[in-house]
Amino acid sequence: MKKNNKLTLILMILFLLNGCKTIDKKVTEQENTIEVIISCGEDSNLEKYIKDGWKIKKEYSEEKVCSWKTIAASKDCNIEKDKGCKIVQPDKIGEEKIYLLEK
Repeated sequence: MKKNNKLTLILMILFLLNGCKTIDKKVTEQENTIEVIISCGEDSNLEKYIKDGWKIKKEYSEEKVCSWKTIAASKDCNIEKDKGCKIVQPDKIGEEKIYLLEK
């Protein structure tokens, strides 16, 4: 039982750290620098920036949870009747790519 509680706590912390949004696209401009973040295989407009004369200065990626699923904590748990036995865990893991562009 203690293992389930620890697992639930860890999963909830991960959920809170990653936020509820699964697709994130962020563009911030600062003088001649832009940061473009593309999450979970979302279509990017990166080509638009490159055509406009922006060059990729730095590129890196991080693993990110794209979606979550709810499962029963044990075999005899009924999720519909007993809300306390639900566990939220990652469903799909994707990649978040961060591009730093410079003009």
